[in-house]
Amino acid sequence: MNRKLDIAVCGAGIGGLAVATLLSRQGHRVTLFDQYDEPRPVGSGLMLQSTGLAVLGAMGLSGRVLQLGSRLERLWGRSEPSRRTVLDVRFETLRPGHFGLGVQRQMLFDTLYQSALAEGLSLQTSRRVETVDRHTGQTGFETGQFVDGFNLVIDALGVRSPLTRAPKRELAYGALWTTLPWPADGPFEKAALEQRYRAARQMAGVMASGKTSDGAPESLTYFWSIRADRFDAWRSASLDSWKSEAKALWPQTDALLNQINSHDQMVFARYRHRTHRDPVSGPRLVHIGDAWHAASPQLGQGANMALLDAYALSLALDATNDVSLALARYRSLRQSHVGLYQLMSWLFTPVYQGDGRFTPWLRDYLAAPLSRIPPAPKLLAGMVTGAFGSPLGRLGLRD
Repeated sequence: MNRKLDIAVCGAGIGGLAVATLLSRQGHRVTLFDQYDEPRPVGSGLMLQSTGLAVLGAMGLSGRVLQLGSRLERLWGRSEPSRRTVLDVRFETLRPGHFGLGVQRQMLFDTLYQSALAEGLSLQTSRRVETVDRHTGQTGFETGQFVDGFNLVIDALGVRSPLTRAPKRELAYGALWTTLPWPADGPFEKAALEQRYRAARQMAGVMASGKTSDGAPESLTYFWSIRADRFDAWRSASLDSWKSEAKALWPQTDALLNQINSHDQMVFARYRHRTHRDPVSGPRLVHIGDAWHAASPQLGQGANMALLDAYALSLALDATNDVSLALARYRSLRQSHVGLYQLMSWLFTPVYQGDGRFTPWLRDYLAAPLSRIPPAPKLLAGMVTGAFGSPLGRLGLRD
């Protein structure tokens, strides 16, 4: 492609930084807008799967991420008080040597942020985008200012993006997250994301999440499921009452919970489920990541899907001088995979976060035993790792 475009990327999150880097490398004139004085990540640890790692590999960034991340080979969950194993996904059932990677969001963000800055793009901070004219590309800000001249505007503003008309359905349950040191002599399996459930009303999890930088200590991410409408009550109550509840569900987390001395150590994440019907909102406006498709983190695909979106859009723009054709190609590359995982996330969320009684019973006493019968283990591993319906081949990426 010979034509170089003026492109605005709105939002310096995982997807925004990735697409800004990729398009800058293609020679496009990229302006990256972010609402903060200095871009920063929001959230705690996450799991990178083969899909996200393939994109980072194509960007030349996987080496550092692999070095600082923590290899995960299993997703294991047990229901209490029955102590029944109701989830046991071993990634190697997909193929020998397959693994996920637990990482701190801060480390992944820093890696992508430094890569973007190295490309010499224009980063404009304290610029909260409010509007985009989908026909002209004119971009408006909270201050009342406008910028013209963009051939394409990429919405990477996340689930709360003001640039999408898709309805936002807030899920009943969110989660509290925190980062703690990995206990060298602790009871947790380092190569597993472990979870404990009481029906679907309570869920706690522990995941090794690597280091934030060279020389930093090994960390873990601890999370606790909570109804969104009970968060304020949790904030106003004593931590001791919540800790007692959390320890009753999972006594082995006692040493972790003893390190939490303030409500502020726990970050509360609200979850929304929505899918913009079409990621292309006009001849000059396109959505990626959670601005297009947002879901609960039950399948852990958020960052991976955003990286796939970024790579697919860069690939489409590299293939043609016609922006409309490129956007149609982007839609074609990603729509089926996104739709599949939105559906699966919608189906699985009430199984692990909800107030119902029948669904958890069905999970524990019917679905869990059936999941151990071939070919279910391989199908389940493919679903959890993002390999089910993977677009890597269509994107020219190797797993």
